[in-house]
Amino acid sequence: MPETTNTTYEQAVDRLMSLADFERGTHSPGHGTFHLQRMTLLLDRLGNPHLSVPTVHIAGTKGKGSTAAMITAILTAQGYKTGLYTSPALHSVVERIRVGLEPIAKADFAALVERIWPDAGRVAENGDHGDVTFFEFITAMAFLHFAQLGADFQVIEVGLGGRLDATNVVSPAVSVITPIMLDHVAILGDTVELIAAEKAGIIKQGVPVVTAPQVPAALDVFIRVAVERGARLVRVGDDVQWQERESGLDGQSFDISGSLDVYKIQTSLIGSFQQENAATAVAAVETLAEGGVAISTRGIVDGLAAVKWPGRLQVLSNQ
Repeated sequence: MPETTNTTYEQAVDRLMSLADFERGTHSPGHGTFHLQRMTLLLDRLGNPHLSVPTVHIAGTKGKGSTAAMITAILTAQGYKTGLYTSPALHSVVERIRVGLEPIAKADFAALVERIWPDAGRVAENGDHGDVTFFEFITAMAFLHFAQLGADFQVIEVGLGGRLDATNVVSPAVSVITPIMLDHVAILGDTVELIAAEKAGIIKQGVPVVTAPQVPAALDVFIRVAVERGARLVRVGDDVQWQERESGLDGQSFDISGSLDVYKIQTSLIGSFQQENAATAVAAVETLAEGGVAISTRGIVDGLAAVKWPGRLQVLSNQ
């Protein structure tokens, strides 16, 4: 666990908010380009915690958070201590760093800020790339927290793009790409092909990659990059399929036909798109299972039954 600290949670958040934040558009001099050198230097100072926990790395335009939450819920139901890192937060910044689906305690959050702050300052002083950004800092916090807890897995959602995203320093056990659309065109490119090429940056040499159903232009990019890097490509919609049984405002049920079993799923998440996300999550954990990770049919079914992910398609009142 993080050490005790004299820094309050409010002080920790204030410190973080003083950093350059591309999500909020608060840029600082020296941050005109995206790269991984600053992140690599910071993590090296921290002992490279990101390499100590097996990783599921998730990029895409739509459905990243939901898919990440589903994978986390499945691994948790299977009995694994699982870190989850997503962005942005819905109510509070602590929601970005979770174990299972429970946000990090505010005291632990503050302790991590105090622990990392001096190293972030030394990176800025000794490097040629300016100050550590908000996203780089909180990503490092997540990696360090999961390593300190001895997590069995960490599920890491890309912040923006993939190739040069601060999370793209991991050595994943499986990579996942959710559906691609035009997003952040000023940074990633103004065509689906260019954006897909940036997202494909998370595909690693010899590491299996799961892709949700994609428009043809994006799928062509992923097939090409997977072949170039010797990465087995699992295609949801072809290799893993799903079929709806019932749906309503209180949840939905559907069957997922995976490579290892057929799963009868019941979830409180609504919206037909969550069936696709669930199939993508199942494809990811089945890929882990094929690599030797113990994953049961009951773990998959129970995990997807337990997953909660508010603020998507959600019923707030029946009145």
